[in-house]
Amino acid sequence: MKKFNIRKVLDGLTAASSSSSSPQSSNRDNDVVLETLQSEHFQLCKTVRHGFPYQPSAMAFDPVQKILVIGTESGALRLFGRAGVECYCQHEGNAAVIQLQFLVNEGALVSALSDDSIHLWNLRQKIPAILHSLKFSRERITFCHLPFQSKWLYVGTERGNIHIVNVESFTLSGYVIMWNKAIELSSKTHPGPVVHISDNPMDEGKLLIGFECGIVVLWDLRSKKADYRYSYDEAIHSVAWHHEGKQFVCSHSDGTLTTWNVRSPAKPAQIITPHGKQPRDGKKPDPCKPILKVEYKTEKSGEPFMVLSGGLSYDTVGRRACLTVMHGKSTAVLEMDYPIVDFLTLCETPYPNDYQEPYAVVVLLERDLVVIDLAQTGYPSFENPYPLSIHESPVTCCEYFADCPAELIPALYSVGSRQKRQGYSKKEWPISGGNWGQGAQSYPEIIITGHADGSIKFWDASALMLQVLYKLKTAKVFEKVPAKEEKSSPDVVDEDPFAVHSLSWCPESRVLCMAAVSAHVIVYRFSKQEVTLETVQLLEVRMQCELNDVDSPEGGGDQASAVSTPGASSSPQCGTPHPSTSSASSSEGPRDNVPCLRVRSSALKQSPGYQVELVIQLLWVSGEPPQQISSLAVNSAYGLVVLGNGNGVAVVDYLQKTLLLNVTTAELHGSPDPHQRQPRSPRKGRHPSGVGLCDGNDGAVTSEDRCKSPTSAKMSRKFSMAADHKHDGGSVRRQFSLHVEKRVCEAEEAAPRRKAASVYGTHFEHGLNARDGSFIHSRSSSMGSLDREAREVISCLHFCEIMSRNSELAPAPSLWLGTTLGTVLTVSLSVPSAPEQRLQQTVPVSFCGSLVRLKGGVLRMAVMDSTGSLVPPACEGWYDPNAPEEERERTRSRRTTSPSSSQENQDCQYAVVCSEKQAKVVAMPSQNCVYDHNITETSFVLRADVVVMSAGLCIACFCANGHIMTLSLPSLRPLLDVNYLPLTDMRIARTFCFSNLGQALYLTSPMEIQRLTYSQETCDNLQEMLGELFTPVETPEAPNRGFFKGLFGGGAQSLDREDLFGELAAGKASRSLAQHIPGPGSMEGMKGAASGVVGELARARIALDERGQKLGELEERTAAMMASADAFSRHAHDVMLKYKDKKWYQL
Repeated sequence: MKKFNIRKVLDGLTAASSSSSSPQSSNRDNDVVLETLQSEHFQLCKTVRHGFPYQPSAMAFDPVQKILVIGTESGALRLFGRAGVECYCQHEGNAAVIQLQFLVNEGALVSALSDDSIHLWNLRQKIPAILHSLKFSRERITFCHLPFQSKWLYVGTERGNIHIVNVESFTLSGYVIMWNKAIELSSKTHPGPVVHISDNPMDEGKLLIGFECGIVVLWDLRSKKADYRYSYDEAIHSVAWHHEGKQFVCSHSDGTLTTWNVRSPAKPAQIITPHGKQPRDGKKPDPCKPILKVEYKTEKSGEPFMVLSGGLSYDTVGRRACLTVMHGKSTAVLEMDYPIVDFLTLCETPYPNDYQEPYAVVVLLERDLVVIDLAQTGYPSFENPYPLSIHESPVTCCEYFADCPAELIPALYSVGSRQKRQGYSKKEWPISGGNWGQGAQSYPEIIITGHADGSIKFWDASALMLQVLYKLKTAKVFEKVPAKEEKSSPDVVDEDPFAVHSLSWCPESRVLCMAAVSAHVIVYRFSKQEVTLETVQLLEVRMQCELNDVDSPEGGGDQASAVSTPGASSSPQCGTPHPSTSSASSSEGPRDNVPCLRVRSSALKQSPGYQVELVIQLLWVSGEPPQQISSLAVNSAYGLVVLGNGNGVAVVDYLQKTLLLNVTTAELHGSPDPHQRQPRSPRKGRHPSGVGLCDGNDGAVTSEDRCKSPTSAKMSRKFSMAADHKHDGGSVRRQFSLHVEKRVCEAEEAAPRRKAASVYGTHFEHGLNARDGSFIHSRSSSMGSLDREAREVISCLHFCEIMSRNSELAPAPSLWLGTTLGTVLTVSLSVPSAPEQRLQQTVPVSFCGSLVRLKGGVLRMAVMDSTGSLVPPACEGWYDPNAPEEERERTRSRRTTSPSSSQENQDCQYAVVCSEKQAKVVAMPSQNCVYDHNITETSFVLRADVVVMSAGLCIACFCANGHIMTLSLPSLRPLLDVNYLPLTDMRIARTFCFSNLGQALYLTSPMEIQRLTYSQETCDNLQEMLGELFTPVETPEAPNRGFFKGLFGGGAQSLDREDLFGELAAGKASRSLAQHIPGPGSMEGMKGAASGVVGELARARIALDERGQKLGELEERTAAMMASADAFSRHAHDVMLKYKDKKWYQL
């Protein structure tokens, strides 16, 4: 009779439902850990976005509120005030922003997009919202102009017409300026699109219209006709008024500036070419590049400023973009690092009819924002307080640490403040609007970014702000790579040989460890003192491929895999190149025993901050470059750093500068003595995955039809054999089949492991398709996708103190190794407790076998105690390694683990393991799987972290299908599952990371970091934490016209635009021209969203507002009628008095 096994039934139910978690314990109560986290504690929302706006396209500035806004080609808006006051909002449809206009000091903004729509934004709330939208359907928008303190917006189109929009109601006026009425009737050609609109500073009734062909028209709004027409042969790019309204300047496509007197349209008053060479014979100077923009600003006590972009001579090939500042007879050319998108001159007054008194120029570049001080000689730039330098070098990795030690940020800032550049303007940053938020979130947060040039930046991310603290340059450790060698030499990995691939940081001890794409690891210690290192401590590690070891062409395949002995590569080496380096780099034979980069041989001066402790380099092996490091971990309490890749794992003692362990992945699965590994013979019928992988042509599933997890593909490396490709391919497949069969046979020993072994082949079947390469670069090309997938790569490393066996009485130091095949292996560490013994004795390392197996590659491992609290890895308190011996305080601050139980075989700890497909909780030391949960069946997890929330522990996961999920611990109950962001860019997968207290971030563009929260508490307090953009400020008084100007009419003339553009005077516009769309923040949007009693109250309030407005208009009309009646009464009384005493014949 077949025995019934309830475990198989439970396994089948778990596999069928990815949202179910099932307890797997036997004869023990698993509910002893009280879980306090519930689904009510989670909510997902975006918080802030940091960095420079990606692909900027437009800019505007409010001179009263001191707020700057930048629009991008993807329809995003970034608003900036004082340092720490930033805001991000997005248009629907992702159309490019072509122009921005502030309603000065009104808390509103108008944006014009490339899809011919204009939008009105309300900035009086912390998260701006669109009030109205207007979508043009028959004409393309090319230029917009909103006069100061006006509610009428001029909109120029590609057809040359100008429409007028009421920004309060966002309705079109019937007043239209047609192109054929603006130009000369005798003109036979179309003038082109409208490129400029502005009103005369001294007469609001005169509108200056610039057409692309070179024609400028001064239009009289009252008489609806053109007063003057100005014509030039070259196309116009921009126009600027003199504040007196008697002159204006045009910039042209041939690099010339033409100055026109308003009343002299026949010819320009002046024509200059700022960057043109003036011929001696009086001929016209050579044409230059177009002047894209010009601004004309005046000073009361000095010469006017003329600021322009472009206009350089064509013979300046390769010269960077320049901004030209012309002040009187002096001309300053300011070179920029990137092309200029736009610029604005900041002035003291918002009134265009007064002396502007310019004091700064804001220059928007393609990758930077520069503000130039016009008041100081030399025009220095202001120090930018915004975190706009994230993209200074492309970000390659990112880590997020919330609730750090309080003394970390001041320590990093103290050493980072010495790195700041000098020569900035001494004045305060001119963009100073808004107020900071008053949030209750006070814990310190640090973001670490690794970059392509090898630099590492530390950022203070506390309270939703971002400020750079310290920058570390790791490339200084190595010799510079010559330009010719950078392209041709096989030593160099790719274009960025110093690019940071992964980071491991201990905040308590401040020990930093980084791995780069050139297969090197650098260990850093933090010191406040400056030191000079005569020789860089170097440790070279030779990690051989296990496939070469098993089937070596020279040895016939019967050689055992050898562990590298300390005698060969454990002693520290100086940075001087080895004799074998130069000889192996020649073309006589394959490269061997040489690193990818050369450590500098000269002395290294190290400033206060992070200083080099040890450099670890992987070496070339028989003509093959070292594989990139796939996982990295450092532990300050043990003084160890461990690194893993597709070849195996290496454990290094960075205190003694020795190599403790160097084994291949295959040797990790063997006996405690890796030299005596004897795999069992596989049985027939028990290797579906091995058979399927032996022949790449078998099966109907192609590589394009399958989904591949990143950790099983990104660390797999192509490598070549010394023998024939066919022979090598066969040996690869035979070894893998043997490897899988051994693991399947071992699965019979423990019942909880049957499920992992049974799905092993399924995981590889879905893992054959490489999605788009990998997160990292591959450097060789002699292995197929099947063989590449067969490699087991170390994907995760974790130091812990745990009881691995029932015989152990107390937690002992251990190292867990997670692989891309879902296996967790345990390595025991015997670390001497006394500091003196630690520096003299070698740390013994022994294998303890496999702990647990999961579906998919292992991503994260952690340890919990019996109360459900996280047991962090042991760490050492920070001390200055360069301080005198008597000042060092080497306190080994280990967190106490769960107390050992007096009862035998009672579990007191839990191992938490999360892979790309599932999560498991294993009781220790019995190694019973008490909970498991299938996270996803159709996708895979990209990032997983065990995070500490204010109410408990959980696992946070980000999947490739865009879902963000959280699971409770230890029961693995689903608490949150939100479809947030599908994986559209590998940048997101490379930089997405979770942190404690419900914080997360990722790189949403090459220049911007998007922060989000999955904590309900943070979402509730978000409004208080955000800064305010709009602050009540009084508008400056209008300039005094003076007695004589008021007497003789020489001052500015106002215009009642309502009489001209209103419906009564101009009529209604065509309905087919544009469509009005109420925004979510408008009255119409509120009416549509209101419902029930609250909706009725809202509608009643709106009705009262409308009724009050109508009553106010009625009161005004009644007052006007009363005044008219009084005048008529007085006139009648005068007539009566005139004819009172006269007879009829005297009339």
